[in-house]
Amino acid sequence: MGPGAPGAAEPRPEGYTPTQRDLPVISAASAVPTPTLVDTPSPSPAAGGGEQGPLYVVGDVHGYLDELRTALLNQGLIDTEDHWIAGNARLWFLGDFTDRGPDGIGVIDLVMQLSAEAAAAGGYCKALMGNHELLLIGAKRFGDTPVGSGAGTASFQAAWLLNGGQRSDMERLQEHHVQWMSRLDAMALADDHLLVHSDTTAYLEYGGTITDVNDAITESLTHHDADETWDLFRKFTKRFAFRDEAGATAARELLATYGGRRIVHGHSPIPYLLGEVGSEDGEDGAPQVHGPHVYADSLAVAMDGGVTMAGKLLVSRLPLPA
Repeated sequence: MGPGAPGAAEPRPEGYTPTQRDLPVISAASAVPTPTLVDTPSPSPAAGGGEQGPLYVVGDVHGYLDELRTALLNQGLIDTEDHWIAGNARLWFLGDFTDRGPDGIGVIDLVMQLSAEAAAAGGYCKALMGNHELLLIGAKRFGDTPVGSGAGTASFQAAWLLNGGQRSDMERLQEHHVQWMSRLDAMALADDHLLVHSDTTAYLEYGGTITDVNDAITESLTHHDADETWDLFRKFTKRFAFRDEAGATAARELLATYGGRRIVHGHSPIPYLLGEVGSEDGEDGAPQVHGPHVYADSLAVAMDGGVTMAGKLLVSRLPLPA
């Protein structure tokens, strides 16, 4: 939502990064792939003995469907018709499918489709809950219902627009999309990589195991309570927990609690994390992003390449090359 647009003068809750520029939106009448399944199916045993395939992760997509297609195609995960061709490979999306970019619903539909196709091929495609999923769920369920925030009274609708909400996404958002988002896990462990969306330690507030955290957040969203959902959203907008002097200590605490040897996260665009731009939208110019950013004594990997600021949409195979 650009400066001077309706609602721009409303209080900005703590931790928000307003969108400074308008982004193109697509017509609500555009063709949308028909989702195959709402829930991610369980992987089938892979052909030839059930061995697991290579592991890939995807950073924040934020509605940039064409860039996502190109990145997945370049990694040999899909074909030119958007179908899974990677056999028993494993693919994790780190959340934030919508907002700021032109086709968030198209992104969700593609992820849902690939989830079914990958499982049928003996692999899997799964996704984590990002703060923008929480924001979109809240905007759909609660609209202008007032919620308390550190900056005064706010609403999910105002926050969603302030943070790049696209009206075409809301027009095309259906209940099965909301149900799918509301059942996403918040964290996962894959090959000694602790996968999370946000570079925050707020996960520790929801339980001492991955299962406990995921169950607590899923349960919270079943309550359909505006303030409770707002509290989740607020906590998972926090960032930079692993960046500064105490960052490695914070990373070690998360790893010691939930397992894994390295945290892999999205949420904070790499140029913003490095202080190369002044905001999440990067009005200072297009940054140079060449790949994931490894930091915090090599205990953390940032995967948000800053596609919203003309950076790069990252799809990387794990473990990263030494």
